Amino acid sequence: MRVSDEDRERTARRLQHAFAEGRLNQLELEDRLELALSAKTYGDLLGLISDLPQEQPPVSDVVELEAKNGHLKRSGDWAVPRRLRVTSKHGSVDLDLSEAVIDHQVVEIELNLTYGSARITLPEGGVANVDGFRSDWGHATSSVPSRPRPGAVHVVISGRSKYGGVTVRYPRKRWFTH
Repeated sequence: MRVSDEDRERTARRLQHAFAEGRLNQLELEDRLELALSAKTYGDLLGLISDLPQEQPPVSDVVELEAKNGHLKRSGDWAVPRRLRVTSKHGSVDLDLSEAVIDHQVVEIELNLTYGSARITLPEGGVANVDGFRSDWGHATSSVPSRPRPGAVHVVISGRSKYGGVTVRYPRKRWFTH
């Protein structure tokens, strides 16, 4: 089957990436680029990259969590994506970010709740804006600052709830007795 200009350009980018990784030398890159840019069929292109590692699919910045019934919970050491879409029809949502790995300055959480509520626990010093969350018969309560602060994770919460709300807080203090 014949290839398009986009197919040729995609193969050229892959060859340039292989060169940058040290998989091809300058002469191999030049030879393969010339063949890639004049290729007519997919077979022509595949022959130029068949000895290179497969491309890894891009990591998604959006993660979707869904529960129809029951409790949806994330806590402990988990990777928080840049955007989190949470849908819960008849259960509660508990997102504990206090021990999570957060590689982004801003985290967006979109809640779609029908008959449940959500609790979001931030790491100490984190801030959250709940102004984008709406509830028909519930509430949005936050006991943390809402304005961004340098060096602090900023969580932006949006979405809807029909019969529930959202609560944002810091972890509870643990008192140890001896």
